[in-house]
This record gives sequence, structure tokens and C-alpha cells, in this order.
Amino acid sequence: MQQYKDKVVLITGGNSGIGKELALLLARQQAKLILVARNIPALEAARNECRLYTPNCEVIQADVTDEIQVKEAAERAVNIFGRIDVLVNNAGVTQRSKLIDTSVAAIRQLMEINFFGAVIFTKALLPHFKEQQQGQIIVISSMAGLMGYPWRSGYNAAKHALQGYFETLQTEQPIPQLYTTIICPGRIHTPITYAAITGDGSPYGKMDPHQEKGLSVHYCAREILKAMAKRKKVVLIAREEKLLYWIKKWCRPLFYWIARKGN
Repeated sequence: MQQYKDKVVLITGGNSGIGKELALLLARQQAKLILVARNIPALEAARNECRLYTPNCEVIQADVTDEIQVKEAAERAVNIFGRIDVLVNNAGVTQRSKLIDTSVAAIRQLMEINFFGAVIFTKALLPHFKEQQQGQIIVISSMAGLMGYPWRSGYNAAKHALQGYFETLQTEQPIPQLYTTIICPGRIHTPITYAAITGDGSPYGKMDPHQEKGLSVHYCAREILKAMAKRKKVVLIAREEKLLYWIKKWCRPLFYWIARKGN
């Protein structure tokens, strides 16, 4: 596939995990990349890997929960290559704590990063997309945005909110040539659980054994790229979680029985 050759793609959370792997695939297509995250050393390492395939990869340090930083980052990003063709809202953090043990502050933190981060960046770039009368928005949601699951109360809530917000964007369609795709991965083998938020807001600090057995990040990124190229509305990238989703739809008592045993 070469659909994104010379397209300008901005990826939040492009320094690791799914965002970084997607950036590498796009670099191989000779896309022009802008990677955004807080961690400068990790951003620079990702940029160096991408530059093995394309000279056009730049990085911007920004916290997606800070409206001022995001506005400045969006303006700077547009100026780098003169436009933005694709926004990938990928920045996010997961959770590992029981609902009863999770503080309101921890839930707010999950909402700020996973939900408001994507909303703020989208709002910052929508005027640009409107001006050029086209654009593409990719939202990395989760299977957790389609069903409740133990130990992820705030994460589930944030991803459910993402689904509602961006599905509304799809239905309102403020720009005729604006294409929005919501991606719902299940467990993907990335280091995301090391930084997972626990009940008091501290990091989980270890690899979740279920996450370790998840789908490969390369497979996930490849499926995302296919969905982007086909301009799909919603895409599920999962194994057991996809089956559980359909069980929820058709046999809720069985869903609750299975989900209660999960972690």
C-alpha cells in the first residue's frame, strides 16, 4: 500500500506502542510524519527509527491534556509541512485497579488523557481541516469502549466517551471530505501496562500477563493502516475480546459471568 505517500500524518503518543509502530509503517510508505508526546528522548528515538525509511519525520513535545500546549503544537505542526492530512489520536494510558479502590483523582486523570486529550487535539485541527475542505481523523479507542470490564473502570469510561464523541462527529459530518475512523483494539502486546494507573494514581509498574499474550503490535498497526486506507467507520482488532463483545450483544448473563472472572 502506498496511499499515504507524501501525506502529512500527525500521531499523538507516537513515541511508543501502537503509535510508534503505525509511524514506522507510514514511514515505509514515505508519509511525512509529525510525532507528538511528552517524552522527548523516546520521541527522538522513534524519529530516528522512522528516518531509516523517510527523511520527513519531525517531533513536537506536548501534553495532550494541556489546551495551550496542544494549540501551539497544532499550529507548529501545520507550519512544518504546510498542512496536516491525517490526525491519529493515539495518546493514552490504561488502568489496573478495582473500581471500589480507585480514587476520583485517578479516574479524572484517565479521562483527561484518554478522552479530553483526543477531543482537545481534534478541536485544535478541525478549523484547519475545514479550511482545506478535507482531512482524516483516526481515533484509537478500545474494545473497552464497547463493554465494561473489571479493573478498568476509569479507562472503560474514557473509551466509552471517545466512542460517543467521535461517532457524533461521524454523524454530524461538518466537512464533506472529513473521514473519521474509530479503532477498537483488544489486548495488544505493548508495554502500556507498565504505566497503567492504579487506584491511587501511581503506575502499575509491570507487564500484565494477559497483555503479554496479546496480538502483536505490528499486526495491530497493519490492520489500522488498512482501515485508514478504506476509510472505515469502526474497526475491531481483537481475538477473545471480540467474541466477548458478541456474547454481550446476544447473551448478557453469559457476558457478565465471563467478565467477572476477568482481570
